[in-house]
Amino acid sequence: MVPKKPLCLPSLLLPLLTLLLPQADTRSFVVDRDHDRFLLDGVPFRYVSGSLHYFRVPRVLWADRLFKMRMSGLNAIQLYVPWNYHEPEPGVYNFNGSRDLIAFLNEATIANLLVILRPGPYICAEWDMGGLPAWLLRKPNIHLRTSDPDFLAAVDSWFQVLLPKMYPWLYHNGGNIISIQVENEYGSYRACDVSYMRHLAGLFRAFLGDKILLFTTDGPEGLTCGSLEGLYTTVDFGPADNMTKIFALQRKYEPHGPLVNSEYYTGWLDYWGHNHSTRSIPAVTKGLKNMLELGASVNMYMFHGGTNFGYWNGADEKGHFLPIITSYDYDAPISEAGDPTPKLFALRNVISQFQEIPLGPLPPPSPKMALGPLTLHMDGNLLDFLYFLCPQGPIHSVLPMTFEAVKQDRGFMLYRTYLTQTVFEPTQFWVPNNGVHDRAYVMVDGVFQGVLERNMKQRLFLTGKVGAKLDVLLENMGRLSFGSNHSDFKGLLEPPILGQTVLTQWLMFPLKVDKLVKWWFPLQLLRSSRPQTPSGPTFYSTTFPILDSGGDTFLFLPGWTKGQVWINGFNLGRYWTKRGPQQTLYVPRPLLFARGALNQITLLELENVPPHPQIQFLDSPILNSTLQETYIYSLSADKQSASEPMELSGH
Repeated sequence: MVPKKPLCLPSLLLPLLTLLLPQADTRSFVVDRDHDRFLLDGVPFRYVSGSLHYFRVPRVLWADRLFKMRMSGLNAIQLYVPWNYHEPEPGVYNFNGSRDLIAFLNEATIANLLVILRPGPYICAEWDMGGLPAWLLRKPNIHLRTSDPDFLAAVDSWFQVLLPKMYPWLYHNGGNIISIQVENEYGSYRACDVSYMRHLAGLFRAFLGDKILLFTTDGPEGLTCGSLEGLYTTVDFGPADNMTKIFALQRKYEPHGPLVNSEYYTGWLDYWGHNHSTRSIPAVTKGLKNMLELGASVNMYMFHGGTNFGYWNGADEKGHFLPIITSYDYDAPISEAGDPTPKLFALRNVISQFQEIPLGPLPPPSPKMALGPLTLHMDGNLLDFLYFLCPQGPIHSVLPMTFEAVKQDRGFMLYRTYLTQTVFEPTQFWVPNNGVHDRAYVMVDGVFQGVLERNMKQRLFLTGKVGAKLDVLLENMGRLSFGSNHSDFKGLLEPPILGQTVLTQWLMFPLKVDKLVKWWFPLQLLRSSRPQTPSGPTFYSTTFPILDSGGDTFLFLPGWTKGQVWINGFNLGRYWTKRGPQQTLYVPRPLLFARGALNQITLLELENVPPHPQIQFLDSPILNSTLQETYIYSLSADKQSASEPMELSGH
């Protein structure tokens, strides 16, 4: 009789591992309606989650932020997917670099964090146009977030690309996505189009199947139009709201199942000209503890806010247009620079009372750097570089065209015409029907005349000779991201009027400022021709070395007015020193060249430069210094005191 071969150790272990490890076909995340809870792989589960937006954090810093969230006691993260970030033109998709959503999901897996995905198509998030692509507005009569065939065709096309990428990452398929939100706070949008919501739910099911948990999120006033049968209804509210009352409203739509607050506000957003928003630590921690004692699942919005780099900030409209600042610090538990705050440690202590916290200390704050002051040199007026900024030449039209009509999604566009008669006396120049969207910098023969601003300053007085060149530089300050049922077109929406004359015959120059800054040689060539006295939109720059390894830092622009800033070709965002509250811009260490290499900083100052055009890099931020508070508030009837809670805008 031949003896049996002894089984090798791997052969013995394999069946055991098969039993112990959750397999894709045994993994599940479901609602247990009999016991008002979630089940993860059949075991009672409650998530304590935090919001993080990969599109507001440089890719090289994703792992750091996610690790800190896990070490804070979170077992999940919640993230949006901004459509406009990934489909810059119809049918053109970008999932590279900091847009690599798959790489981000993988980093979350490494950090042992589950994922709650919110792919929209609308996300709000205080992001430009709430994440919807501006190119949708090239069809001027489109009805956003409705069953308008033009809108649905674009949504279908986008989700046919996005959702199949997400399918392998669903929890029951072996990934980390446990649930997916359909739309976002749709009940706050007055369209209330049930057919649209049903269409979206059908799309998600068609691409993702029946096993994934789909849900909706709405504030207490939005549950009627925002919820849909077959989608789990969740709510959002902050520390100052009545938890008992709002959870009771959720129970009307979900009599059985877990209580869920999908957005528990740890802080709040900031507008230019308003005070920096904060939420007190005792209020935030008390609210969290009360919800966890009820057994609720909670997502904290935001846990780490990040930054609205470039032109990506959104805007609100509350009596007047309110663009959102560059910083998205949000008074969150992890600061804009990624540092733990006292709020984080207080929340971590609360979480530890309900579930196990990972062993080990949180990493300390990152190294910070101070540098300067540095003197900037004028490169020349924006008009000097017009044909570098718009090499294809201008578009001619009898009446001015919007940004959308000429396919300029963001940034700046110059409108030019010539006076057909001499204007001897100061004569009113204005745009009817609040037709400046959003800020206009007016020049006559290259001399800066002043600013027109949406809802705020609507007339100037000009003089000029026949044939004088009238230039109007239009700045898109960010499209409405919440609270509006109309499309937010940019540029000159109506033809300007000078005295009694409607101005016609316009040349429009869509400006590629970022491209010019990145390929800096034209400014170097033209520097010798710069005027001695700057007037209006003007480029400034300098180079500087960092002699050691450097660190995170904060760019301070004392005395500067308003503009855009780039470091080493990267668009850091908008500054508005004169209006505030934000006085410094966060500069992540990875953007800077260290150990003696030269760094380039470029400013496009849109209005007035200080007598000494200097900047500094500070080792701590200044986010709450509104220098000219009365300037914006005196033109508005809705001034709010620092202690008065700001009306929720939604996310």
